[in-house]
Amino acid sequence: MEDEARENDSPPTQSEPSCNDLKQTSQDFPLPNEPVAMEEMVIINKKAVDKLTEGLLSHYLPDLQNSKLALQELTQNQVVLLDTLDQEVTKFRECNSLLDLNSLFTEAKVYHTKLVTIRKEMLMLHEKTTKLKKRALKLQQQKQKEALEKEQQREKELERERQLIAKPARRT
Repeated sequence: MEDEARENDSPPTQSEPSCNDLKQTSQDFPLPNEPVAMEEMVIINKKAVDKLTEGLLSHYLPDLQNSKLALQELTQNQVVLLDTLDQEVTKFRECNSLLDLNSLFTEAKVYHTKLVTIRKEMLMLHEKTTKLKKRALKLQQQKQKEALEKEQQREKELERERQLIAKPARRT
């Protein structure tokens, strides 16, 4: 590599063709319309090819490097944007899940209200059944009492009838 740099810095010698020499040699080549043998075209000076390559690279390499840096920066910016977009998508999913939670809480509130209503109705029915049981017990006790009183009344009447029946006198 250093040898090439020294060759590039040194003034052209007899063996190195100059630009004028290249122009003259290009005139020696036939025009494209003329038939050319492959052997004639292959005779190209190696140093001329190296210089042309170096010139071409020095002309386009800075632009290519700048383009490469710009592409790297764009790629980095794209990665940052993708990360930000992923975060935003995650936030939206969380918001949707919160909306789902809100609807679940609303639904739970409705069912809670229904349960409270059912509980109140059950308590009211329990109170009514308790009152009805007490009333039924009182009625049953009253009927038993009435039945007992009737039985006692009947026994009294039977006793009274027995006492009213004439008894034969006893002979002494």
